Amino acid sequence: MAPGVQDVKEGSAALSTAPLAASDRAEVWHEAVARTFMPMTVRFLEEVPSPGTIVSHQLGPVRISRIEAGPQMVTRGTRMIAAGGPPSLILSLQERGTSLKEQDGRESLIRPGEFSFTDSSRVFRKKIDEGFAFTSFHFPRAELDVSERALRGLTATAFSRDEGSAALLATYLTQMAREAERLDEGVGRRAAATALDLLALLVDDRNGQSRPQESQSAASLERVKDYILRNLRDPDLSPSRIAEANYMSLRFLHKLFQQEGVTLGTWIRTQRLERCSRDLLRPMAEDLGVAGIARRWGFANSSHFSRTFREAYGVSPRDWQVGVRPTD
Repeated sequence: MAPGVQDVKEGSAALSTAPLAASDRAEVWHEAVARTFMPMTVRFLEEVPSPGTIVSHQLGPVRISRIEAGPQMVTRGTRMIAAGGPPSLILSLQERGTSLKEQDGRESLIRPGEFSFTDSSRVFRKKIDEGFAFTSFHFPRAELDVSERALRGLTATAFSRDEGSAALLATYLTQMAREAERLDEGVGRRAAATALDLLALLVDDRNGQSRPQESQSAASLERVKDYILRNLRDPDLSPSRIAEANYMSLRFLHKLFQQEGVTLGTWIRTQRLERCSRDLLRPMAEDLGVAGIARRWGFANSSHFSRTFREAYGVSPRDWQVGVRPTD
């Protein structure tokens, strides 16, 4: 393991060059950048390199990394591209500092609050003349269902997070990055799949194309389900709040679940009941009690929870806890 690198958990890693001597930072940082993204040339734009940090998490096929460092320029030339490696797409959400990006004949300034794409299969350059921070999402190109022509027309382009499909994608990615460390493998893979769908929709949107309605609905439904599961414990989780957080109308939200043959309320209640039924069988139930388990998963009224649980499982929560099961 390289100096300054620490495993956070499986699929995650953190690096800081702050503990290193200034003379060692450049080499370690160069290796860390290549390992996190792809082989690139790094040139520092200050006499003594500032400390840099990289914290990464893997969610399915997507690698999420937050980077903070001092002024520098990174380039990827033809020799590095020819050396091989699977093509990938990197989307960067700029948080601090302004980047100058060049690729496919375009040159754009990416300011805080904006994001941009970089394609690893073609020459590019990125220059930042000040201390910076950004969060990047490293997507395998093969996982992204868009044409090469459509993607090539959007590299090194500044996207605002304020409107349309770009706002939808940026909002989702920001939240996904915030929760990455806490997501288990299964939820992480679903979150990554939704991110890829939203990215493909943005590319199509900017190229004047539209995806089949079924694909759009499937991506929206997965995104909504992911949001609900992350907020399942909140007793104030409501349809209007879910719709607002996912940039859709209440009518469209309810329609998504109707297409699955279930109402939104029923789906949420089922998810909460499943988690309550599991927790009632765990040691924690002795300390929390039935009412505490119910509150833990968003049931504000214990009497209502008991009635709902009995309707779903055929026995009371307390009977379920001690091993009584419904008889035919």
